[in-house]
Amino acid sequence: MQTLSAAPMPIPGHIDPVPVARAITPRADGRIDLVGLSRDELREALATAGLEPRQAKLRAKQVWHWIYNRGATDFSSMTDIAKAQHPWLTERFVIGRPQVVEAQVSSDGTRKWLLRSDDGQDYEMVFIPDADRGTLCVSSQVGCTLNCTFCHTGTMRLVRNLTAGEIVGQVMLARDGLGEWPSQPEGRMLTNIVMMGMGEPLYNFENVRDALSVVMDGDGLALSKRRITLSTSGVVPMMARAGAEIGVNLAVSLHAVTKPVRDEIVPLNRKYGIEELLQACADYPGANNARRITFEYVMLKDKNDSEDDARELVRLLRHYRLPAKVNLIPFNPWPGTAYECSTPERIRAFSNIIFEAGISAPVRTPRGRDIDAACGQLKTAAERKSRAQMDREAAEAAEATPA
Repeated sequence: MQTLSAAPMPIPGHIDPVPVARAITPRADGRIDLVGLSRDELREALATAGLEPRQAKLRAKQVWHWIYNRGATDFSSMTDIAKAQHPWLTERFVIGRPQVVEAQVSSDGTRKWLLRSDDGQDYEMVFIPDADRGTLCVSSQVGCTLNCTFCHTGTMRLVRNLTAGEIVGQVMLARDGLGEWPSQPEGRMLTNIVMMGMGEPLYNFENVRDALSVVMDGDGLALSKRRITLSTSGVVPMMARAGAEIGVNLAVSLHAVTKPVRDEIVPLNRKYGIEELLQACADYPGANNARRITFEYVMLKDKNDSEDDARELVRLLRHYRLPAKVNLIPFNPWPGTAYECSTPERIRAFSNIIFEAGISAPVRTPRGRDIDAACGQLKTAAERKSRAQMDREAAEAAEATPA
């Protein structure tokens, strides 16, 4: 399969160029994946394939119901569509799911899936069960552009954006694994979605928007926008648009309160500074005390965890009058990192200062560390495994070759 390398795209500002995501390779069999299409796009796809308009409208309604309410993965199960039409649909369309390369379960119940697309790209998703909720951490890109120095995912190069179908497909696959079909709001294990997996969602805005529209559709996967959180490292020009066109909860990867430190650990800060970012948060549509903005703050020993840092964080949130909650995240180590996690005592003192100012600042309990599924640890090992496999095959071939 021919692939295209990422090319630099100059952008204004004092920061390295953002790579252009690789184009998405069409399916080898030429079929169209219906997962992730809007209702109108689904109807149009059927009409373009040859159905007359009224029949396309009816079939689109039926197929939509089977995909999102019944969890169907093939047309033969669609009992209200004539059997004679099943082969016609199967020849032209597919109801996709990501390929599961590996599924892991942590000792704390967290699940991580290594997924592969039709064009051979690998990405990950994580499901975190709690007593009163279950949260799916969804990826938006293969790789990442941001290079945050504390984040393992940030050490990957950007390969390409995930399509709307691949984003929705993660939710569908999780519900497959949890046995949550037919779809019904009551009693679900998967209750929340966070766009906090691999990638920066606002650098793949259209696909993320379109995917979440399907997820939030009352006749689709029917998750309330109040149950969905989009996390950004601070792509300021897209934040107002995200609030207006998607309208879900906002989380911001802040991680530092001074320019030198944030420039180091979140390089995007060199383009969109802290003040500009916090003003965009203050302007975010729908943010109020009932729908607070979450500020993610990873605790790095002797880097961003002093009492002065905590007090400056309080000052900034008050200055911009932000309805805020601060999630303090103990740093999750990964091989080769230059950072250490703050001590429990330092994290507790940091949290107390923020709580005493009247701002919620819970300490997140690390989940899935033993399978590298915790915050900041997502990075597919598929490339490394592939190389190891090739080395083993080469060694086996050498041993089998007569001297």
